Amino acid sequence: MLFVRLLFKNAFRHRLRTGLTMLGLVVAITAYGLLNTVIDTWYANAEAASSTRLITRSAIAMTHPLPMSHAQRIREVEGVRSLTWISWFGGIYKERREPFAKFAIDADSYFQLFPEYQLPAEDKAAFQHDRQGAIIGPKLAQAYGLKVGDVMPIRGDVYPGNWTFTVRGIYRPRDKKTDDTLMLVHWQLLSEVMRQHLNDDLAERAGLFVIGIDKPEDAAAVSHRIDTLFRNSHAQTKTETEKSYQLGIVAMSRHVLIAIRLVSFALILIIMAVMANTMMLASHERLREYATLKALGFSPGFIVKLLLGESVTIAILGGLLGMALTYPASATFVSSVGSLVDGFAVPTTTTLSQVGLIALVALSAAAWPAWKMSRLTIASGLQKAC
Repeated sequence: MLFVRLLFKNAFRHRLRTGLTMLGLVVAITAYGLLNTVIDTWYANAEAASSTRLITRSAIAMTHPLPMSHAQRIREVEGVRSLTWISWFGGIYKERREPFAKFAIDADSYFQLFPEYQLPAEDKAAFQHDRQGAIIGPKLAQAYGLKVGDVMPIRGDVYPGNWTFTVRGIYRPRDKKTDDTLMLVHWQLLSEVMRQHLNDDLAERAGLFVIGIDKPEDAAAVSHRIDTLFRNSHAQTKTETEKSYQLGIVAMSRHVLIAIRLVSFALILIIMAVMANTMMLASHERLREYATLKALGFSPGFIVKLLLGESVTIAILGGLLGMALTYPASATFVSSVGSLVDGFAVPTTTTLSQVGLIALVALSAAAWPAWKMSRLTIASGLQKAC
C-alpha cells in the first residue's frame, strides 16, 4: 500500500507535465481505437458474407452488367441450388451528403438467398404485388423517420429520371453484422421503364447474379463450371465467393486503409516519445533521491520498480480514459457520416490491441531511465544533483 502511494505521489509531483502527458495518451489511444474500428468496419461485409453464396459478375469490370439470358443457363449448371440477380440503382433521396445503398432486385427470389433480411410474410407479399414498392432497413427508417406506407421520391443518377417508391416493409436484420441501411426496389420496374423510355439494352441486363450452393466446399468447382460456360461468349463472367467479392471491393480502397493504419501507429510512436521524455525528466530530477535510497540500502531493483510503476500508473490512467472515449468517439463518427457506415462497433481485437499498446508505451518509456538509474552510483548521483 505504501509503495502504491509512493507511485501516485511521484506520478503527480509535476502535475502539469503529467497532465499533458496523460492528455496526449488519451488522444493517441482514442484515435488509434477509432481509426482501427473504421478499418475493421470496412471489412465487416466480407466477414458477414455467406459461405454458400457465389457472385457472378462481368469478367471485364464490376460495373459492367450481364445479360439476363445468362440466368437460365446458370440455373442448369451442376451444383447451383438457387439464383437471383441484383443491379445497383443509385439515386439521391433528399440530400446527397448522406447516401445509402439502393439495389434493384428480383422480389420473388432475393429473400430466399438472403434470409438475414427478415421480413413479415404480409410485407413481403405487399412488396411483390407493388412494382413501385420498396423495402428499407430499420436504420434507414429511423434516420429519415420513415414508416410503412410512406412515399420516397428518388432523383435518379445512374438511371435518370424522378422515381417514386412506396415503403412496403422494413426488414429486421438477423444479427449485428447484417446491413441495416439498404433500400430494395423492383428490378422489373427498372427494366420496364428502361425499355419504354430509353429502348436500351440495359433493360435486359443485371449488375450481377447471386448463386446459392449447398456446400461451401463446392464453391470452386461450381464457379469454374459457370465461367467455363461463358468463356467464349461476348459477356464472359467471373464467379467467386461472396467473401472474395466483398474483399475485392475493399481492395479498391486499400491505399486509404493503409494510410489510416499508418496514421494510427504514428500516433502511438509519437506518444511513446512524449512518455519517454516525461520519464527521463522525472528520473533526472530525482537523482539525489535515488542516490539517497541506495545509500539507505535499497536495491537497484527497487529503483527500477519505482520508475516502471510510475510509468505504468500514468499509462494506465491515460490509456483507460482513452479506451473509454473510443466508444463515444465512434458513436459521434457514425452520426456524422450517417448510413455510409453500417454495423459500426468497436471490435474486441481493437480493445485488446489498445491494452497491449498501453503496456508497450508504459514499459518502453521507462526502460531506458530505469536501466540508467539502476546503474547509478551513490557518489555520482549526489554529485550530479548538486
